[in-house]
Amino acid sequence: MARSRTAPADAPVSAVERAAWDAGRAVVGVDEVGRGAWAGPVTVGAVVLDPAAPPTGVRDSKTLTPAARVAADVAIRARARVALGWAEAAEVDAVGLAAALRLAVGRAVTAVLAGPGAPDDPLVLVDGPHDLLRRDDLETVTMVRGDAAALGIAAASVVAKVARDAGMVAADADHPAYAFARNKGYPSPAHVAALAAHGPCALHRRTWAPLRALAQGQLPGTAG
Repeated sequence: MARSRTAPADAPVSAVERAAWDAGRAVVGVDEVGRGAWAGPVTVGAVVLDPAAPPTGVRDSKTLTPAARVAADVAIRARARVALGWAEAAEVDAVGLAAALRLAVGRAVTAVLAGPGAPDDPLVLVDGPHDLLRRDDLETVTMVRGDAAALGIAAASVVAKVARDAGMVAADADHPAYAFARNKGYPSPAHVAALAAHGPCALHRRTWAPLRALAQGQLPGTAG
């Protein structure tokens, strides 16, 4: 029997989601944040929404204000199965960004499908052009710009962004020189200046080109 579903009229619900929900299948939305940061982890959200009671205010995290993202995160967590997967900076350095993203995606999806009430035959929607999950036992659909088109992916983008930002704000207390509370580990003039003055900390991705350039005195905005 098809499962009833509703959604706010302006919510980004994709045709793929609607078809899966109407067929009685759960949908796991997956998205990542932190890909372009110089410091901190890559973080992946995995969200299984209840199509009969989707949260309101959920959009691609990049289009929401910080306050709206937090409110959406609260609404999602109140009505959905949510899990996070992480790959820390040292892991990014050890295996490379692509492999670290696959690890974080696998961790998030495994966690959201574990425990009581987990769906038996979910459809996994992954933002972007590449199948970062690579699991033969799960049907996976990749969706370019999925965070703007699919409600589950948008929800995953929100929970991942809120969680990662909170982690970087907390890290600011231990590494105040880098202003992580403001830049969240992404490049900014203040971040570049702090790297030039202090070098990298434990949260930096030392194998990345800007950090390697720093070791050679060639980081943009520095002398030498």
